[in-house]
Amino acid sequence: MKLRELYPPIKPFRSGRLKVSERHEIYFEESGNPGGKPVIFLHGGPGAGTDPNCRRFFHPKNWRIVLFDQRGCGQSQPHAELRENTTWDLVDDIEKIRMKLGIEQWVVFGGSWGSTLALAYAQTHPRRCAGLILRGIFLVRRKELLWFYQKGAGEIFPDFWEEFLKPIPVHERRDMMAAYYRRLTSSNAKVRIEAAKAWALWEGSAIRLKIDPATIKKYGHNKFTEAIARIECHYFVNKGFLKKDGQLLRDAVKLRKIPGVIIHGRYDVVCPFSSAWDLHQAWPESKLVVVPDAGHSVLEPGIRHELIEATDRFSKL
Repeated sequence: MKLRELYPPIKPFRSGRLKVSERHEIYFEESGNPGGKPVIFLHGGPGAGTDPNCRRFFHPKNWRIVLFDQRGCGQSQPHAELRENTTWDLVDDIEKIRMKLGIEQWVVFGGSWGSTLALAYAQTHPRRCAGLILRGIFLVRRKELLWFYQKGAGEIFPDFWEEFLKPIPVHERRDMMAAYYRRLTSSNAKVRIEAAKAWALWEGSAIRLKIDPATIKKYGHNKFTEAIARIECHYFVNKGFLKKDGQLLRDAVKLRKIPGVIIHGRYDVVCPFSSAWDLHQAWPESKLVVVPDAGHSVLEPGIRHELIEATDRFSKL
């Protein structure tokens, strides 16, 4: 079977900024067909921002493609800002974008942290969701955070884990997220940047099934690095701003009437497959697609293929 490639590059037909609070202004854009089926792309991180490739998972004649940079990252302002930056602020922002664009209902597409945000949005506004296309499921459960940032994934990548440990003194390593948060919120810019690079490079090193130097280089870029490290750590030390551990699973009953697909790499080290499995058990109406030779990245060939197959199917619903 020939694996699907991304659709050709396209440019937005509209872009703008939306003031969502006294402090935050977010960047949004639309591309594809203005009369097509609406879809909103929710990027990962939190704090990763969007890039032009995000538009390319959708047939441009079939879809009205909405992208936006979440608070504090990408082209949104202020950069790497943590105040007024929570899961529920982002859920409200999605609704503000929907209303601004005059969209009644849309498909929600999200991977990694984007899947978290998609679930939070869909469980809050189920009637606004015509479908869910989810990839690399992340439920912000305590065990998932400990796996990647305390003990677990480092057993698979001990060489990269050693680099992640370096900025943190031995006596602080019992709680790596808290130790990093102190540094990422330091008033000392040098301390912040050193911590941000180590945090981001750990993720970038483990994200692909086969280690990819280009991906690692992206995660080491200063502007991208500070936003993704600060915002991720901010969300994770605050337990995703969820009321209870496992909230998104318990509330999965609210998804029962929404068509959905879950796509996950079998060898995803960043977000282990167990999270996708648990979500599917809680939401049995969803379709679960396990990509047998993939890690976490949206650009893994098998994951890319399944996502494009899914967007083609959902454009006809």
